[in-house]
Amino acid sequence: MTTGADAVGLQCTGTTRLFPIVGDPLDHVRAPSWFSAHFQERGMATLCVPMTVAPQDLGTTMAGLEAAKNVDGVCITMPHKTRAMAFCKTLSPTSQRTGIVSALRRNPDGSWHGHSTDGEAFLKALTDHGATIAGADILLLGAGGAGSSIAVALLEAGAARLAIFDPEKARTLDLMQRLDGLPGRVEAAETPDPSAFQVLCNASPLGLAADDEPPLPLDLLRGDLFVGDVIAGVGETLLMAAARAQGCGTADGDAMVRAVLDIMTDFLAEAWRS
Repeated sequence: MTTGADAVGLQCTGTTRLFPIVGDPLDHVRAPSWFSAHFQERGMATLCVPMTVAPQDLGTTMAGLEAAKNVDGVCITMPHKTRAMAFCKTLSPTSQRTGIVSALRRNPDGSWHGHSTDGEAFLKALTDHGATIAGADILLLGAGGAGSSIAVALLEAGAARLAIFDPEKARTLDLMQRLDGLPGRVEAAETPDPSAFQVLCNASPLGLAADDEPPLPLDLLRGDLFVGDVIAGVGETLLMAAARAQGCGTADGDAMVRAVLDIMTDFLAEAWRS
């Protein structure tokens, strides 16, 4: 796979299609070069370009992107995954349930169809690196945008029990309500202690900044725990370093980004199959 500096030589002409990634901040994001290379490896003359957009400017930006005829879709990242729903005419079942979107593609009439690929990508990263989800007891840290989509994917993959911990208890309760009707047992965790679980999933933003505290006390990790992390593009987080030192199976945020390449490409290409 071509990534990073190798993507600099990708072709860009007047017929190139665009797939912007919209968020703030984007300093840590590797997706533009990874997606651009992957699109072209798949025969799609498409480039992913970063667009740093503050929350108050999202409406103006989305109006411009909808009007641009060579923008085929939009990748949505923090802090816009909830707000971007307002610009979608149609939504996937996952986005309808969770109230978030991470990817938009064109409907036949030019409007946006929204979906969240975070759960699919995180689940693939976990299983590709050896995690067993079916029948497992799983602790999920973070009930925000990524965490909501990940919760749906874990339950649909057969998790026996999903405990959710978020310092903002109202977010945990809201997510639990959104998960109603899915298989598996869902509960609120009072602490981020993973001792009663086989899989620990960090879907919180802790680890993104260099001075962040880890999302849980690291001495709670044990060697038979599988640990997944959504944090990408910043090197090895304190959580990942401690988990690997303990001998845990791990899947970091970069693994999630690699997993999403085909998922996002297939989602984007679907607009031209309809």
